[in-house]
Amino acid sequence: MHIEHTALIVRDYDEAIRFFVEGLGFELTEDVPALTNDGRRKRWVVVKPPGARSGLLLARADGPHQQRAIGDQFAGRVGLFLRVDDFEAAFARMRRFGVEFVTQPRTESYGRVAVFLDVAGNRWDLLGPQPN
Repeated sequence: MHIEHTALIVRDYDEAIRFFVEGLGFELTEDVPALTNDGRRKRWVVVKPPGARSGLLLARADGPHQQRAIGDQFAGRVGLFLRVDDFEAAFARMRRFGVEFVTQPRTESYGRVAVFLDVAGNRWDLLGPQPN
């Protein structure tokens, strides 16, 4: 048993794909036409870290209620955690792309960490191993 996908509400599919693929180094694993429950067109878009089993389902906001949730899916808390093998390289690549970090990198008992915002404004932890 495993969690297949976690839905992330976004403003625009292509903007979100660019952020996750170019900014974070994820892979675009699915991008196909689909229909809403009431028959309107949408896309089924999934991005995953390289080699990961679980991914993010990028779901374009549909209507005012969902639009209000963009960037606040976790009520202002860090809600997603991206673990990398090389923290400094990932941090530098993300900064070059323009990812907004809201904390400076710091070392905690569980490793290196810095909080960043995704394309929608949700908070994530970038996590890496303890420095040598």
